[in-house]
Amino acid sequence: MDFIKKNWRGFLVCIIIAVPAKIFGDYFPVIGGPVFAIIVGMIITMFIKDKTNLQAGITFTSKKILQYAVILLGFGMNLNAIFKTGKQSLPIIVSTITTSLVAAFILSKVMKIPSKISTLVGVGSSICGGSAIAATAPVIEADDEEIAQAISVIFLFNIIAALVFPTLGGMLGLSEQGFGLFAGTAINDTSSVTAAAAAWDGLHPGHQTLEIATIVKLTRTLAIIPITLVLALVRTKKEKDAAESNFSLKKIFPFFILFFVLASVVTTVFNLSPEVTSPIKDLSKFFIIMAMSAIGLNTNLPKLIKTGGKPLFMGFICWIAIACVSLGMQHLLGIL
Repeated sequence: MDFIKKNWRGFLVCIIIAVPAKIFGDYFPVIGGPVFAIIVGMIITMFIKDKTNLQAGITFTSKKILQYAVILLGFGMNLNAIFKTGKQSLPIIVSTITTSLVAAFILSKVMKIPSKISTLVGVGSSICGGSAIAATAPVIEADDEEIAQAISVIFLFNIIAALVFPTLGGMLGLSEQGFGLFAGTAINDTSSVTAAAAAWDGLHPGHQTLEIATIVKLTRTLAIIPITLVLALVRTKKEKDAAESNFSLKKIFPFFILFFVLASVVTTVFNLSPEVTSPIKDLSKFFIIMAMSAIGLNTNLPKLIKTGGKPLFMGFICWIAIACVSLGMQHLLGIL
């Protein structure tokens, strides 16, 4: 009862924001519910003078509900099915992910960008946009403004890619398979991948590029597992070295990542049908939208705009580098 009394007000506000954000996200999938939720949250919080009664529920939603969303996300990943259909794209996927992470690391040092925002932009650009950021943020203990900034950067280049890539692919003379691989590896978020691939199929009647791009994107999403596990182990080691005798693995290690992996294994071993996994995936997506509304409520919009230049440039460089490597690897592999 104390938990409910403490959290219900902020939790309810997040739901009130999340419901219309999801509806608008369904109507405009290129933008997506999480982006609408963050924007609305940032606007609303500018008009709230005192969030004392709301803060506990908002914090619970931005932290715990986000972790629950990531766990449920695992039920949408049948590892056997994804690997079987997407293994051809693995060399390109590994190359683009490595490129993005290396570029983000180098730029963070050269431009003196905080490591957490650099990690979120690098992971979001290279794996699967908002979902990768959602999975990574709790692992590295990124604050809400860092998450909002990373989501904003990824969102911008998602929109540009979805609008520009179909035309660019035509100018480059890409084949059906070539554009599917290009969209699946060089566009961040799943909704933008499907939007670009659908646009390509519209320009080239009879093509099945959407299916190819979706499979590649799902294969790319698997990288969430090793990336988050490595980050968790690195953080745990750092905390252990710093804490020495007072170290507590239970308090430091983000165990929700292990539950995320377990959910993927359960889905794979028991070959759960879409009838079972689809409602769970839908709930996961709604939880992410709720968490993003809470993050928006905890974000200072003027400060975000003021400090967003460097992360935006980093996102641009990662995006261009990934696109070039994707096309370059296809050329080397003889796909183009």
